[in-house]
Amino acid sequence: MLINLSSALVNTLQERRQQLANLIDFPAILWSGNTNPRNFPANVFPYRASSHFLYFAGLPIPNAAIRLEAGKLELFLNEPAPSSALWHGEIPKREEIAEKIGANVARPMAELESWVEGAATIATQDAATWTQQSQLLNRWVLPQNPPQGIDLELAKAIVSLRLTHDAGALAELRQAAAVTVAAHKAGIAATASAKIEAEVRAAMEAVFITHNMTTAYNSIVTVHGEVLHNEHYHHPLQPGDLLLVDVGAETRMGWAADVTRTWPVSSKFSSTQRDIYNVVLAAHDACIAQIRPGVEYADIHLLAASVIAEGLVELGILRGYPQDLVAIDAHALFFPHGIGHLLGLDVHDMEDLGDLAGYEEGRTRSHRFGLGYLRLNRPLRPGMLVTIEPGFYQVPAILNDANVRSKYQNVVNWERLTQFADVRGIRIENDVLVTDEGSEVLTAALPSDANTVEDLVL
Repeated sequence: MLINLSSALVNTLQERRQQLANLIDFPAILWSGNTNPRNFPANVFPYRASSHFLYFAGLPIPNAAIRLEAGKLELFLNEPAPSSALWHGEIPKREEIAEKIGANVARPMAELESWVEGAATIATQDAATWTQQSQLLNRWVLPQNPPQGIDLELAKAIVSLRLTHDAGALAELRQAAAVTVAAHKAGIAATASAKIEAEVRAAMEAVFITHNMTTAYNSIVTVHGEVLHNEHYHHPLQPGDLLLVDVGAETRMGWAADVTRTWPVSSKFSSTQRDIYNVVLAAHDACIAQIRPGVEYADIHLLAASVIAEGLVELGILRGYPQDLVAIDAHALFFPHGIGHLLGLDVHDMEDLGDLAGYEEGRTRSHRFGLGYLRLNRPLRPGMLVTIEPGFYQVPAILNDANVRSKYQNVVNWERLTQFADVRGIRIENDVLVTDEGSEVLTAALPSDANTVEDLVL
């Protein structure tokens, strides 16, 4: 059974379609994508529709396409095979689904071939569908290639709409944020009795399942926080460990949250862990305090870099003036990634389009160490939802590199750094909405100060 959409949401979808029509003068066809076999055809991965399709259609309808022109939507979808009812239950007919999403016309997929002339599209991520897109449109439509021609015009138009969130999107994003906060609290509460990381992960993802949601990305629940996207959960939880947890919910409609907290397994930070934690927290708080319309997100990143550099100088890990250290990217030895990213239907919103969404037109990625991983380089606007996620990591591949050691031998106190060996990785992340006057932290209900975090672990 499909989700029943409220009349307000159907109106929102129609408004999005009209807004797109105001930006382009050609038809657009967006495919939802296919299910993908896991190890044999009948055993498939959980289905996730293309986000661009979801933005205008509202429902995750497998193996469908929508044609958008002049604010109207045509749905192309085959009727379910008669045998499908045995395995999957009764599935709404094509006309019923069209009515649910406010489509103007519903047609079988076989008729789509007659409606592709002059149409733009965006590649889906599954090979079966982008192959179909390429065949029907008679040009290569590949997810690894940047869009060209009218496909690029369509992509730019969709980016301009999805960069900021309407009321329907914000309602979903607030739900995802609230459930994510609840999941993190459950994970913290489970830590005292957990033996391995997987048990904490299970407690958190159980909250998502209880709310009929799923994960927005593969959960990171690890005592090896120096591995930025660690997706292994077999390590034991031992006294003295820090547990870095980056876990976010996705609503049934596809909208995401993205939150990270780091807490001590044994409920108390060591003195060195607390020192580094407070440096990261200071950067986090300073960045959020500066979020408002017109502020450059790259400047927010550089603010985090400066605060971290200053904190590490005060702790004796770095030597020199913070501004000079940032200029030579010394901070990136410990904070090598960007301060955050856009958040919406994708956890890294619209990154299937490369830097088209994240970077203001005319801007390109830096070649500087650390700054090159900045995912968003635009002035902030009301309605944008961004993450703020500074961190500190001792990554062996960075810190043990001979060239790095040589370049930074005079600015890093390597002997002093050894005294912080119990800090593998710390990250603190919240989801921040840019408002007309400043910002709103959608995930503020989850504490981040060290004392409260310790209290929650007990």
